[in-house]
Amino acid sequence: MKGWFDAFRNDGGPTLYNFNNRTSVTGDVTFITFLAIFSTLYVAFLIIYFGIRKERCSTFCAVTLSLFIGATILITLYGSAWHISKSQIVSTYQAFSQEKVTADIGVYVGLNHVNITLQANSSKNWSDIDFNEKFLWVDAQHMQTSFKEAIIKGLPFPILTVAEYFTTGQEGLAWGRQYRSAGYFAIIMLWTSFVTWVLMNLMLIVVPRYGALLMTLCGFLLLSTVCGYFGMLPEPPLVVYIDGTKLNFSFGWCYWLVLIAGGVCLLAGVIITTVEIINPHSFSTILEVDYDTPFDRHIIIEDSRGKRFEKKKIDTSLETPNSIGRILRRLSYKNRDDGNENKGNLSKANQEFRLEPSPWKYPYKNKESPNVSPSISIISSTMSISASRESPFSKDNISCVHRPRKFDSVSMW
Repeated sequence: MKGWFDAFRNDGGPTLYNFNNRTSVTGDVTFITFLAIFSTLYVAFLIIYFGIRKERCSTFCAVTLSLFIGATILITLYGSAWHISKSQIVSTYQAFSQEKVTADIGVYVGLNHVNITLQANSSKNWSDIDFNEKFLWVDAQHMQTSFKEAIIKGLPFPILTVAEYFTTGQEGLAWGRQYRSAGYFAIIMLWTSFVTWVLMNLMLIVVPRYGALLMTLCGFLLLSTVCGYFGMLPEPPLVVYIDGTKLNFSFGWCYWLVLIAGGVCLLAGVIITTVEIINPHSFSTILEVDYDTPFDRHIIIEDSRGKRFEKKKIDTSLETPNSIGRILRRLSYKNRDDGNENKGNLSKANQEFRLEPSPWKYPYKNKESPNVSPSISIISSTMSISASRESPFSKDNISCVHRPRKFDSVSMW
């Protein structure tokens, strides 16, 4: 009885895989990684693009161009399609063998390596022939070491033939050395372009004028890369012969991609620089700050036209909302004034004025003390006169009241 994990096992041993051939390379992992990173960033930008309220065109062009240049630099640095050649050959599979194989061979020269592919046609029983071998030349001896390892490994004869052309470096057959020199130059220029690209992005955020200048410099460096690589290629050009089949080399998509990116970058930088010279402050930044000034761009424009200050001077109604700072200042001033008034009222309330007895006679005297003439005290806080319903005065007695004389003196304490 077999269990859950008994498939492909013999007598309880580990799983036995009878097909021992390695899986051929189906894609460049480095290329796919960089492409996925920049594609993710671009998709994220497209998602938030519809939320941008102003200057959509300039923002879209700047971000698209920046991501395109960055992806081009990194992909072509590790790409294998600077100088390529493809052909169909009929050759022996192994050395000193009479058996012929019909296959498609491809040679892809990068900046620090060469990829050689060999894939047999399905017309005969050669479907298991599918090779993709990479030979590095990081230093001068690395290519020779890789070639010796390929011989020991027993790679097919067409692959070894192509690799030998890049290994030989004597008597005018120094194709590998010249390809290595051209690759070194291109690597240096591309890394310099990458640093310029990073600085360009930073300057476009804060100082668009300097960002345009760095964009022009980045385009110039990319064009210098392809021009230098073209000038340092082997002369006479490399031609590989395999059993009567000739392999001629031509520029691959990496070369043309760098050329296009450099031309577009240089053209865009020149256009932006020209527009900034003719019409300064035409391009705003991501932070919406104009360079050379610490204020917001739109506030500066409105203040220069005088709209903001004229509106504040004209609209003085109570419906105009005040700022928080102004309201707080008014409240603090009001509290101070109220405190001062309260202090003044308290001091005035404590002041009491007493008058000397009046020399004229009242019509009615106090029953409790008829001989004592009443004294009048006036307090500043109760200066109002109220008529009481129980007042002893009547219409008949009003005529008896005489007008008081002038006060002799007033004492205050």
